[in-house]
Amino acid sequence: MGAGWGLVAAALLALAPPSPARAEAASYLVDPEHTAGNFSIRHFFSRVPGRFTRFEGAVVADPQNLTAGSVTFSIDASSIDTNEAARDRHLRSDAFFDVENHPRITFVSRKVSRAGEGKLKVEGDLTIRGITRRATLDVEVLGFGTLYGVDRAAFEVRTKINRHDFKVSWNDVVEGGGYILGDEVEIVINLQAKKAKPA
Repeated sequence: MGAGWGLVAAALLALAPPSPARAEAASYLVDPEHTAGNFSIRHFFSRVPGRFTRFEGAVVADPQNLTAGSVTFSIDASSIDTNEAARDRHLRSDAFFDVENHPRITFVSRKVSRAGEGKLKVEGDLTIRGITRRATLDVEVLGFGTLYGVDRAAFEVRTKINRHDFKVSWNDVVEGGGYILGDEVEIVINLQAKKAKPA
């Protein structure tokens, strides 16, 4: 079970090396073929991983002033995959993500700040199951470059959330006491985005 991965979701904006010429803000679109949204949660004694497989989103960034940028990110909640079909059906049900009524997990940035060499903190609104909470994403800038004639940017995004904040609260009691599932969900998104073509 997870959360946003949005996923939380994710956050981008980077610290590009300074350049003598002033660049203008550009739009980058999330490349779903090269983006992975993963999460893990404690299950009994171990940690069980999962992922989401369908995303969309956009970043507006000026390489010389990325703290003034913005990001929106959206995950198709029905794309959850934990490599076990029955569990995935349970996760899609109203016991967890209730994807029939809340099909999207979204993140919309509000503030971007520097957090060290090649690192950012991105604060924004994370919405899961129709409930919005403030979340902070730790973002590592992996790089900017051109591949096959397309300008690209890549980031690794990490955060932790409490699933109960979003009413993703199903649990079961373990024999002898305690609960099967933990409360904290760890989210890691490796995100690649492509510069949008002019309209």
